Amino acid sequence: MGIVLINGQEVELDDDLRWNGIQAARHVGEEIPHYCWHPGLSVVASCRMCLVETGRRDPKTGEISMMPKLMPACQTPATDGSVFITDSEKVRNARAMVEEDLLINHPIDCPICDKAGECLLQDYHFQHGRDQRRADIRPFTSRRRSLGDTVTLFVDRCVMCSRCVRFTREITGTSELYVTGRGSSEEIDVFPGYPLANKMAGNVVDLCPVGALGDKDFLYQQRVWFMRAEPGVCAGCSSGCAIFVEQNQDRIYRLKPRENPHVNQWWICDEGRYGFHHVHSSQRLLQPRQRMDGQWAGADWSRLVDELHEKFSAAGHVAAVISPHLTVEEAYLLARYARSVDSRAVLVLGPVPVVGEDEQFLGGFTIRAEKCPNRRGVEEVIAHFGGPLATLDDLVPQVEEGGIEAVWVAGGYPAPWIDDATAQRLATAGMLVVQDLFDSPLSAVADYVLPAAAFAEREGSYVNCRDRLQSFRWAIRPPQGVRVEGSLYFQLLGQDGLYDARGTLQEIASQMRYFSAAAGGVPETGVDLKVDQLAS
Repeated sequence: MGIVLINGQEVELDDDLRWNGIQAARHVGEEIPHYCWHPGLSVVASCRMCLVETGRRDPKTGEISMMPKLMPACQTPATDGSVFITDSEKVRNARAMVEEDLLINHPIDCPICDKAGECLLQDYHFQHGRDQRRADIRPFTSRRRSLGDTVTLFVDRCVMCSRCVRFTREITGTSELYVTGRGSSEEIDVFPGYPLANKMAGNVVDLCPVGALGDKDFLYQQRVWFMRAEPGVCAGCSSGCAIFVEQNQDRIYRLKPRENPHVNQWWICDEGRYGFHHVHSSQRLLQPRQRMDGQWAGADWSRLVDELHEKFSAAGHVAAVISPHLTVEEAYLLARYARSVDSRAVLVLGPVPVVGEDEQFLGGFTIRAEKCPNRRGVEEVIAHFGGPLATLDDLVPQVEEGGIEAVWVAGGYPAPWIDDATAQRLATAGMLVVQDLFDSPLSAVADYVLPAAAFAEREGSYVNCRDRLQSFRWAIRPPQGVRVEGSLYFQLLGQDGLYDARGTLQEIASQMRYFSAAAGGVPETGVDLKVDQLAS
């Protein structure tokens, strides 16, 4: 164990940790301001905002010798005997000078800047800047140019931290961004004919500590202080990236990455970042309906649940198609319900959408070809109830042969997922119930169509492609007329009270060995279910 002295306070650091002064100070609740440093990028020590007094303490005599000049904390390792002073007068003057220099030519356009409310330049000015401006206030123009399809550069707001440049070189390996000019004429730009077009480009907006880089999809849509950031899990592919769903009045305005060292580190892909717009599509199914005398008629939830249960129970041999877009808890409840009305009920894994091949970037981030969040979780739930793992292709012949009288299909797919031919073959069942986000060839031939909840409207858990289970709460309420699947299955099973995803997961963990690691709860970064199995 190493001993580091921070503002006179001794801190024990594990020998395996490779921390710098910023990280060590955070360990004791001291935040050292910084612009250019980021834990996922190389260290350049260019902004000089993190300057601190540093030195060494002799392990034998305890005598402390300090460096004559201030040193950047981001570039100074925190090792046994290191000494850091982060709040001296000398340090405070240095920070005030850096802030003053940055603001000499920086446009003071905070009222029209998207970054206002979460801008480090704003925050650090109030915390560390000078009380009064000593330079003349001059008229300015905020130059603006497009870097690509998703990102806009406000040139004069840039503080040249170079985070965005390092990201495209070290994480994506695409190197579209570079620094042009010298001295005070330095600017960020793209190479001619090579726009910022990689599949992770949106991360540079998150990385920007000021308002220089703007997300075109979010630009001028909402003030950040009106939004709430709800922790969630991306449902765009089987990676299951940790995200924040930022919403106001039940409308999603943007998705941002949430740090998870076991899954996505600090990043998300643009496919996941901008993949939420279907949630607010005008084409979504918003009311249940049923077919009566060959015509569609609206249905009311107050009587529909009992009617569905009565008809499904009386159908005889039934099947349930469990979507990989359902949570673990919802898949378990649907499987339980199907087996409660028919002990021989066929449980089928819904179609698993696959687009292209996995794409891995230089920094290790991978965009998965499997475009669903919970195939592994659904597979384990089906396996728990016995029988070989079946797919929709296995079920269709059984339905055509008349061996299955009723089919419950849980969809929830944000994109087209079934063709007309397969839908017509499934329509031969005596009763067909379809839950989905949008109309499809299957809903057109169903007896009952139930609106499904979107990813941000449900709570529960997903298991990603690497067997890591992550739990999340709902971020927005579903539109009027939509019932979350877990709540519906819970009522169909005749359970008392309100649906509780956490309680259901504990029930699952007590019954299924694969999920036993979740028995004590699920931390923010999730639990590795495969490691638990190997240990057992």
